[in-house]
Amino acid sequence: MFAGGGTGGHIFPGLAISEELGRIAIAKGLEIRCLFAVSRRALDSQILSGIGAEFEVIPAEPLSLRPRGMLRFVSSWGKAVRTSRALLARLKQECAGGVQVAAMGGFVAAPFVQAARVERVPVMLVNLDAVPGRANRWIAGRAAAVYSAAPVEADDLGPAARVHVIPPIVRSAAIAPGSPQECRRLLGLDPGRPTLMVTGASQGAKSINGFVTALVTMHAAQLLAEGWQIVHQTGRGEDAAIRAVYAKVNVPAVVEPFFDRMGVLWGAADVAISRCGAGSVAEAWANVTPTVFLPYPYHKDQHQKRNAEVLVKAGAGILCDDLVDVEANLAAVGPLVLAVMRDPESREQMRSAYRGLGPADGARRIARVIADDASHSSCRVFKE
Repeated sequence: MFAGGGTGGHIFPGLAISEELGRIAIAKGLEIRCLFAVSRRALDSQILSGIGAEFEVIPAEPLSLRPRGMLRFVSSWGKAVRTSRALLARLKQECAGGVQVAAMGGFVAAPFVQAARVERVPVMLVNLDAVPGRANRWIAGRAAAVYSAAPVEADDLGPAARVHVIPPIVRSAAIAPGSPQECRRLLGLDPGRPTLMVTGASQGAKSINGFVTALVTMHAAQLLAEGWQIVHQTGRGEDAAIRAVYAKVNVPAVVEPFFDRMGVLWGAADVAISRCGAGSVAEAWANVTPTVFLPYPYHKDQHQKRNAEVLVKAGAGILCDDLVDVEANLAAVGPLVLAVMRDPESREQMRSAYRGLGPADGARRIARVIADDASHSSCRVFKE
């Protein structure tokens, strides 16, 4: 069981681990069934239905400190736990070899872990962010195994000795399937032209969309002279307007609200502009793509900045504040983006810095742990 949903950032790492489990199961002759417990948000079902993955919807609500949000969270907790318990009880009957839970974080994972405790189902926490959220900190105290795909501060997830830091977790669909030229062909772009990739992650980012379209409009003549083309993931409801902006200034672009195979985008890109959620940072790392990171500006703890720190310190990425206002971003971020686009040598230095960090093989490492537990059913990842 992979428990986590609400954003692609909680689902895609689980998919990456399940892919590796499939390979291990074939190699070792194991029978491993992977099932996802996700939220009621449409994106969750869209992602998993699109690839034929097995999933169940849990009626959980995110925790909010506002009175109305707090009421929704409290009123949903009991139902979410009961739904999760019923699912786990059924799976224990169906799966003779036992059931394990990998908590991937977020508001679905917390009630699911509570249900697992009651049903005495083994639990591990897979933390993805450099600053763990409330749910992950709560889960960490209730799971005997804690794995983090980002370095965390001491005691964020309990005693440091309990936290195993692993490389980023990336699904195969987020890894380039071929050369930059091949990836551009797959997108319908000119294989020989430099390419800018823009993404606000699975749900899009209006501030990034506004900044980039303004930047392209302002510098269209220069971008055309240098041969640039664009692939842009906009988020729902934004694609038509952005497509029209690029068409108006004659800059070639492929624009969609959502791409299932993000690896094609990362592989096509000479430069990327991206949020720095854990998933986006992991994908940039896996594809060694020079990236200008614009963290989500409304998180109080600014944890997306921490996610990107390892790449920025290594010289593989550039971190800028998203100032939200288009004019402010044009003044502060625009020159940095254009400088990277104009300088092939600096981009190659950034790619070399990525390579020095090592492979993004966290999914394989987690899958090995789960498969070992499946092979030795007496080994239980569970804390009373």
